[in-house]
Order: sequence, then C-alpha cells, then structure tokens
Amino acid sequence: QVQLVESGGGLVQAGGSLRLSCAASGRSLSGSALGWFRQAPGKEREFVAAITWSSWSGVRTLYADSVKGRFTISRDNTKNTIYLQMNSLKPEDTAVYFCAAKLGTYERTANLYNYWGQGTQVTVSS
Repeated sequence: QVQLVESGGGLVQAGGSLRLSCAASGRSLSGSALGWFRQAPGKEREFVAAITWSSWSGVRTLYADSVKGRFTISRDNTKNTIYLQMNSLKPEDTAVYFCAAKLGTYERTANLYNYWGQGTQVTVSS
C-alpha cells in the first residue's frame, strides 16, 4: 500500500508560481512511477506530469503538452516526496491537482494508477 498526501495548493494571480508537494509513505517507490493529474469542474481528470526512477533507468520525466516548459516535476528520495513546480500559471490551470502512484513505468492514463491522494486546489485568477 502507498499513502499519498498533497499540499501546496492555493490562490495565485496569472503569471505567478506555486509548488505542490506529494509525500508518499508505505512501500518502497523504487521502480514505481508517480504522477500529477488535475481535474477542473465539469471536466475529466487529465494528465499533467509524471516521474519514474530506478537504478537501471535513472530518472525519467513526462509532461503534458499544455504544461511543458512551465511545470517541472522532481523528487526528493530522502523525503519520499515529489514536487510540481508550476510557473507562468494561467487561469486554465485552475483545477484540483492529484498525486498518483503506480508500479512500473509512467503512463498518461489516470485509471492505470493504483494509488491516489486527496487532491489540492489550485486557483489562478486573471
């Protein structure tokens, strides 16, 4: 089992920045993938970014086109935590952001992830 707890959401003006954190506990995350998804009101949950790492492949990251160049996903193994640094935020980034984990490599599809956090609200005002 993996438990995920997100934090760092809030209200920010367009063009501003936020950093989300996802603290993981439970089983070892080596060989697993962690991702960020978001869901706006009335919309489906969508992929934002993912990260995976292992001794043989190293660290690999994946981003949705809509956030590439603005968001950065990273990890701190000492804290068992991943981060999502969000810069140049736009009103359309407003959503509840979820952290998710799965065994194996990363995927863009939400229902392939086994573990989910409770979500953190990000609101970007224009």
